Amino acid sequence: MQVILAAAGGGTLLSMTEECRQAVWAAPCLIGARRLLESLPDEVTGQRLFATRPADILAMLQSINQDGCMVLYSGDTGFYSGTRSLIPLLEQAGISYQVLPGISSVQLLSAALGRPWQDWQLVSAHGTVCDAVGAVMQGKSTFFLTGGQLDPAALCRQLAEAGLEDLPVTVGEDLSYPSQQIRQGTAGEFAALSFQPLSVLLAEPAPNVTRRTPGFPDSLFLRGEVPMTKQEVRAAVLAKLAPQPDDILWDVGAGTGSVSVELALAASRGRTYAVECNEAACELIRANRKKLGAWNLRLVQGYAPQALLELESPDAVFIGGTKGSMEETVSVVLAANPKARICISAICIETLYRAVEALQQHDIEAEIVQINISRSKAAGSLHLMMANNPVFLIAGNCDV
Repeated sequence: MQVILAAAGGGTLLSMTEECRQAVWAAPCLIGARRLLESLPDEVTGQRLFATRPADILAMLQSINQDGCMVLYSGDTGFYSGTRSLIPLLEQAGISYQVLPGISSVQLLSAALGRPWQDWQLVSAHGTVCDAVGAVMQGKSTFFLTGGQLDPAALCRQLAEAGLEDLPVTVGEDLSYPSQQIRQGTAGEFAALSFQPLSVLLAEPAPNVTRRTPGFPDSLFLRGEVPMTKQEVRAAVLAKLAPQPDDILWDVGAGTGSVSVELALAASRGRTYAVECNEAACELIRANRKKLGAWNLRLVQGYAPQALLELESPDAVFIGGTKGSMEETVSVVLAANPKARICISAICIETLYRAVEALQQHDIEAEIVQINISRSKAAGSLHLMMANNPVFLIAGNCDV
């Protein structure tokens, strides 16, 4: 028995390739989604079985045991298609198969807009978790295959809530059907609209996303009267925490948000939470977030450790200030994730002691680094080296 895995393109016979059309007419049996099979002409085989789960499809094929049966998918078999899950099951069962590709929704939208899609970032929001904010921060136009609860409006709400309400977006509805419609606007406008179930979203790149190695110049940040972690210390903090692109990160006692912003940009597909209690500091965090394009940075105004209790479990945490709650804060971090990478900064001996003790209470060996920085200052035709306060970095779980 050989099975044909075919793609229906936009879902109509007209949007299929000629090879797929001929295979559909010749198939003794069709298996696929109800919407897709019921849209076919009556003259196509009457043996149509509705299934989308790979295990159910395999069971049907084994029960029928007839050569030439077709599993029909929408779009293209190579673009977020169910073929990816079915093919391993067919191979395990010893069933041979032929794959017939089709025209994807990416190609249909590209053609409708007259724009090449070769540089687009392709993301699926169909029946899966999708972070639209992280996607648009990657520097490319992003095509979202939507479906289920994450329709274009829901994705646009994510963007608008992150401050990207003015981001240009395009929605393609019922592509390849007579009712096809292309709508262009902003994420803020589309967040409140309704769209057809068969819709896709194209979002333009998020603006102002700063690309640079760790340790941004201090001059990039708005500071006001709020203390800020300086460039060289900040670079060392990021080296200890080693943020990965999809990480969830916390910055406790965020101050101006200089560390928060760098963490967010380093983990651009993840999320960073800046926890700060001072209103003036919160305003600076918002301003620096917008200035440097750290759209995936979420501000949490409040005191640690209470403000941490409802946050996502972190992969890494920077603690710059706790208002005297060091032990409780470290305990909350490690309760959320015992393997979380932790880096604590201190300028006072007493804070250093509390940080080491807090880690040791959880059987974590503290690594202590002292950073001494001097900066040059002109004095007439000469330059003097002016020392900054020494800074201690206390790290735990950061040796991997």
